[in-house]
Amino acid sequence: MKLLFDLFPLLLFFGAYKFADLYVATGVAMAASVVQILWLVARRKKIEPMHWINLTIIVVFGGATLFLHNELFIKWKPTVLYWLFAVVLLGGQWIAKKNLMRSMLGAQIQLPDAIWNRLNTAWALFFAVVGCVNLYVAYNWPTETWVTFKVFGIFGLLLAFVIIQSIYLGRHMKTPVKDGAAKVIKAETDAGAERS
Repeated sequence: MKLLFDLFPLLLFFGAYKFADLYVATGVAMAASVVQILWLVARRKKIEPMHWINLTIIVVFGGATLFLHNELFIKWKPTVLYWLFAVVLLGGQWIAKKNLMRSMLGAQIQLPDAIWNRLNTAWALFFAVVGCVNLYVAYNWPTETWVTFKVFGIFGLLLAFVIIQSIYLGRHMKTPVKDGAAKVIKAETDAGAERS
């Protein structure tokens, strides 16, 4: 449900483009992003930084697209968003000495420090590359192709990257052992040693 909520502006953007044009779709995406924030405020839910960042970028680049009647601004929006993510991830790791991926996921999974650093860097590089690919498609393909890529291509790349990351992380995850389980394991190990 959260995924659908997060994809709400993007799906409306795609639908509006199919029924109208890029300018209408841009206005719809801007309105949907505002409604998304207002819905969270009305429901007294936590507004994540991602929502604020996305709202700011869509309003700035979408507004420039509508005001100047130039579709290149909205085409730059995903690149700016992903490059911002890359800079924040790398800046956090290199300058602030804080691994943001660990901050976000550390409560769910346990990994060695080196793997957390690789994960953080991998996501930063992924975002940087996707930002470049978006510009390549935006400048070399028709708008209709770019819209399809923005909605389905980027999501597909993200999904593939998450699957690859999951497989990689599965090999390095630490399984937390609780006291009771540790005693059982120790008892079984001792019993096995006595039998041999």
